[in-house]
Amino acid sequence: MINEMLAYFAQGANWAGESGIPARLGEHLWYSFLAVAAAAVVAFPVGVFIGHTGTGRVFLVSASNVLRALPSLGIMTLLVLLMGIGLLPPLAALVLIAIPPILAGVYAGVANVDPEVVDAARAIGMKDSRIILQVELPLALPLILGGLRGAILQVVATATIAAYVNLGGLGRYIFDGLALYDYGQVLVGAVLVTGLALVLDGLLGLAARALSPARRAIAN
Repeated sequence: MINEMLAYFAQGANWAGESGIPARLGEHLWYSFLAVAAAAVVAFPVGVFIGHTGTGRVFLVSASNVLRALPSLGIMTLLVLLMGIGLLPPLAALVLIAIPPILAGVYAGVANVDPEVVDAARAIGMKDSRIILQVELPLALPLILGGLRGAILQVVATATIAAYVNLGGLGRYIFDGLALYDYGQVLVGAVLVTGLALVLDGLLGLAARALSPARRAIAN
């Protein structure tokens, strides 16, 4: 399998065209970006509201647990039956995966801001909107990035399911390889997905470290 994988990587034809590795990588990143962006649109304002006001904590925990328990492939299959083949079913399944870590990161970041800092901002006449934008969100940024980091890793790892409904992405190598009993190609897909996840995780980890309060204090 390893020799077959290395041979696949060594063939120039596998790096060109619509089915080449760069094209499949671009498709995988596009699906992942769409899913994380859509999840952030839903989860970010909810997390900020709950973290700032403290209202709805029980809802947050319950909703996160329910969404984490949903099987992505099962949800996608159900949506395909209801909506037909296309990008929307796998995208919806990926959004459901990405919402819990983003929601938890935003909520935890905002809720854990020192209450004395918030009280001081309120004492000098800052309204809630300015407190959120100028005080809470900057201080919460490391935890927000942590939640985003978790969401991206889960989505990148799970975006292979798009190939199950004849879309592209790195999952194409896995599903095509399984159909042809070509396990070297399956390994190609697995290695590429793993490598992409590790690279993104490293970049987001560096960003989180750079934006940590201790680092910013030293820089200032």
